[in-house]
Amino acid sequence: FRLIASPWTAPPWMKDNKEWNGGRLLPEFYGAWARYFVLYEEAMKKEGIDIWAFTVENEPLGNGAHWESMHYSPKEMAEFVKAHMAPALKASGSEARILVYDQNRGPDLEIWAEALLSDPELRPLIYGTAVHWYDATVDWFPESLQKIHALAPDKHIVETEGCIDNDIPRWRDDSWYWKREATDWGYQWAKEENKHRHPPYVPVYRYARDIIGCMNNWVEGWVDWNMVLDKQGGPNHAENWCIAPVILDTATEEVYFTPLFQVMTHFSHFVPPGSVRIGFEQLDDSLMATAFEKEKNKYIVVLLNMNEESREVTLELEQEHFSFPIEAQSIQTIVIEAKSNKR
Repeated sequence: FRLIASPWTAPPWMKDNKEWNGGRLLPEFYGAWARYFVLYEEAMKKEGIDIWAFTVENEPLGNGAHWESMHYSPKEMAEFVKAHMAPALKASGSEARILVYDQNRGPDLEIWAEALLSDPELRPLIYGTAVHWYDATVDWFPESLQKIHALAPDKHIVETEGCIDNDIPRWRDDSWYWKREATDWGYQWAKEENKHRHPPYVPVYRYARDIIGCMNNWVEGWVDWNMVLDKQGGPNHAENWCIAPVILDTATEEVYFTPLFQVMTHFSHFVPPGSVRIGFEQLDDSLMATAFEKEKNKYIVVLLNMNEESREVTLELEQEHFSFPIEAQSIQTIVIEAKSNKR
């Protein structure tokens, strides 16, 4: 595992509103809060758990103060990292990486990236940018991802949170995950001018589209918010019920691996760390695709067919051709071991 730790709020006594929900970290406590990151990592190491990276703050733009949260501006986050968090981690001997932002792709991402990735003092201290998917069910915002990559090509982009939110899991009902019945928070509560970005959607398609779209636009890792939840979509003290790839019946200890788990397997199983996403020319716009070089002369191609009819697909790699069918409304991974010795 590569574990990313992400705080939701400092203790209320460190904040301007003295509450768990909302509010800002008071400048006089920047140093104390930075020390919390060090103490947390040290405590985890004592349990044999290594922290691969920290995000500075989960959803620094806030979440409507519906649950624990703490707000930053881009300027505040940059100051906290430069003067407090990064020096504290370095002094402790930590090798944990720092990811900034950690909220939705889209217009806000571009504003934050312009401020943070253009800061010459901040850039050497951070690994890259963390992003979420909740600003749309139909758009993975390739323009935003391309822009932030162009701002800092040497920095990384990791999708640190996405899930079917505002819904309760369907237990052992595989067909539901292939139907256009899921809705997200924005279906009810988004501003009117943004509601078109939040229509009902097919959960399997949304996962596959988003992962493929992200991978094709410089994102290097994609993390579901929840690994395992119970049949209610919790536990969750705020009753913000969600769906996870794996659902557990806590009464009977039965485990349900949903179709979302299978979607993620197409990537997590077949595309191991160290794989390189490679370019390709796609002549058929009716399919979504992404491709990777797993190792020399070994390639992975993931295809998504959302059409109601099966397709015959031909892949051309150097001088070799591969033809195969892809069923209607399916996701399929192709593993290629090329005969050529050419790269």
